[in-house]
Amino acid sequence: MTIAATMIGFARTLRAAGVAADHERTQHLLRALEHLDVTDRQGVYWAGRLTLCATKDDLPRYDRCFEAYFGGMRAGRAQVRTVTKGLSAVDDGDGEGRGRALRASASELEVLRQRDVTSLSEAERAEVHRLLALLSGRRARRSSRRFRTARSGPLDRARTVRRALKRGDVAELLHHRHGSRPRKVVLLVDVSGSMAAYAETLLRFAHALVRSEPGATRVFSVGTRLTPITAELRHRDPGTALREVSRSIPDWSGGTRLGEELRYFLKRHSARGAITVIASDGWERGDPALLGEQVARLSRQAHRLIWVNPHKGHAGFQPLTGGMRAALPYLDDLVAGHSLAAYEDLAERLSGERRGTGGPVHA
Repeated sequence: MTIAATMIGFARTLRAAGVAADHERTQHLLRALEHLDVTDRQGVYWAGRLTLCATKDDLPRYDRCFEAYFGGMRAGRAQVRTVTKGLSAVDDGDGEGRGRALRASASELEVLRQRDVTSLSEAERAEVHRLLALLSGRRARRSSRRFRTARSGPLDRARTVRRALKRGDVAELLHHRHGSRPRKVVLLVDVSGSMAAYAETLLRFAHALVRSEPGATRVFSVGTRLTPITAELRHRDPGTALREVSRSIPDWSGGTRLGEELRYFLKRHSARGAITVIASDGWERGDPALLGEQVARLSRQAHRLIWVNPHKGHAGFQPLTGGMRAALPYLDDLVAGHSLAAYEDLAERLSGERRGTGGPVHA
């Protein structure tokens, strides 16, 4: 893997964790590395930190991602001067070996990002789950009804009049704008037997979403019955949260009646204005026609409707199951859900940084 590909992959990991490592910042990093010794981890660390981070909140996320991506490193602040001046880092005699180790660890993580979670060893799966916990649950913003003070925009007549009465003259016209809030996400996770191999990873992704935006995320498990599990996923520790979830789900690894459960959801709950995500392989035991009807209703209510099918990440995938064929005409996006990279992609879609097809999905 080239240095450019390595660092672009690192920037992608940072964006998934909520760091503003956009294309422009990544190009600044690549230009900085042209003047540095890329075998020096401290030089790479500070070059990335100075070019890819935008706010103070980015720094702890950057450190965690750097340690995960490059195998860990703690740099001294004295190295900043070296990087900012664009000088070559001092080689301690083992630079070539350390450079190979840096590239190898990054390359290994890039391979791990793409692998199906069902093919991972216990240690690899634990690493993927640890990286999932770092994912940002940032959301696309939507306009709220509440107003906030602004320098320009519509005239705030009430505040302008109150200030004029208080001061005795109209010395200033005051303005306001509608505020914004994160768009809600409703996540429906299939925990039936056919989804058992992917259910834990899906729920860990759901935990990251709930932890990031607890007030704008609702999660349900679906199988033979609908179970709200948002409260259980609010626990800080992912392992504890999943143990609480497993105790609350009565139909774990059972059958799938998505049509009936979606009908129950639409009767008791609402996804109005929310980005709604259904995570399922589409193996429907009930009537596919009923599922199609309920997905159609849900698509009219939701802001966007995304279906996550783990099998879409496999070569030759075709949406041939009865449930998928019934739902397909009403989906805005059909995405994979089999790997860390797939969940990073989904997180970007929820944040509004990446858009889907913009229309119904076709086979």
